[in-house]
Amino acid sequence: MNLKDISVIVPTRNEAHNIGTFLHSLPDEVNLVVVDASDDTTPEIIRRLRPRRTVVLRDPSTITRARQLGAGFSTTAWLVFADADVSFHSEYFRRLCRHGAWDAVYGPKQSHHEFTRYYRWCAYGQHLSDRLGVPAATGSNLAVRRNALNAVGGFDPELVCNEDSELIWRVKRAGFAVSYDPSLIVYAHDHRRLYRGLWRKSIHSIVRCALLFCNAMPSRWRGSDWGYWSSPEKRPLGPSHR
Repeated sequence: MNLKDISVIVPTRNEAHNIGTFLHSLPDEVNLVVVDASDDTTPEIIRRLRPRRTVVLRDPSTITRARQLGAGFSTTAWLVFADADVSFHSEYFRRLCRHGAWDAVYGPKQSHHEFTRYYRWCAYGQHLSDRLGVPAATGSNLAVRRNALNAVGGFDPELVCNEDSELIWRVKRAGFAVSYDPSLIVYAHDHRRLYRGLWRKSIHSIVRCALLFCNAMPSRWRGSDWGYWSSPEKRPLGPSHR
């Protein structure tokens, strides 16, 4: 794998305050596909800061459908799924290129400033889950080989959250090689959902993922986010975003 074999896929919705930090963490050589549903200046900022190797698609869809649309539009062998409110560690892509023998690889999300302990414990949980044979990937930090994604049918379009975890379970169950690398770090910069309550977010993720993993999620619940995406823009931003 080399950098030109990689496309970064990111859905955006009103990320003008985050997108600059995200873009500055990308190497020039990787391709970027943005699927945008904004009504702010996010797409203009992207075009101004990263005019090369960048495509901005307009699609006011769910985050799951946006990820799949971006994957379908890209042409590279490897796809890195990320979110606009993170930045990549300076060594991220160099380390990722070591994993060319795998079919999917994922890493942790950390924080430089706020909620550092919370993110550290999430990383411990990912590591433990991986050791137990259950990959615990996040859509903020997930790299998948294109042929593996296509072989399992891509993201489940009925899901509006936890689509990342559900995808990687199908990839592994299909016999593809999946790896967790704790050195593949992305950094979170926008913690609005955590301001709404750490326990609320944690319990939401654990319960939904348990139901999905056990194939016990009622079909009528798959299209509901249980309030996860409910107007986070209206919540107060943290000190670093004021």
